[in-house]
Amino acid sequence: MAESRSHKLGKGNAARTEIPISGRRRLDAIRGHYAIEVERSGTKKGLAQSLSRLRTQRNKSKILRVPQQDMDKAVKLTRSKGMNVTVTNLSKTKRRKA
Repeated sequence: MAESRSHKLGKGNAARTEIPISGRRRLDAIRGHYAIEVERSGTKKGLAQSLSRLRTQRNKSKILRVPQQDMDKAVKLTRSKGMNVTVTNLSKTKRRKA
């Protein structure tokens, strides 16, 4: 399925890159030493899948971009999984370290 415009904007300058990872999955973007995953669904299942894709990147700083109303949910799930991930909103104006 094609990516929406806001999904591409959430990835920043690396908007057209998807990186193949194990398990026939794809990570949204890698920019320098940052691994970026954009999750717009807001469901617990979707967030968990995004976090599992980020978990494969061992030597990168991880950024999970979600809509602002889902930031609390994403931070809570990230902390329960014990991951070191920065959660930001789609426009990159707010961020929380989880």
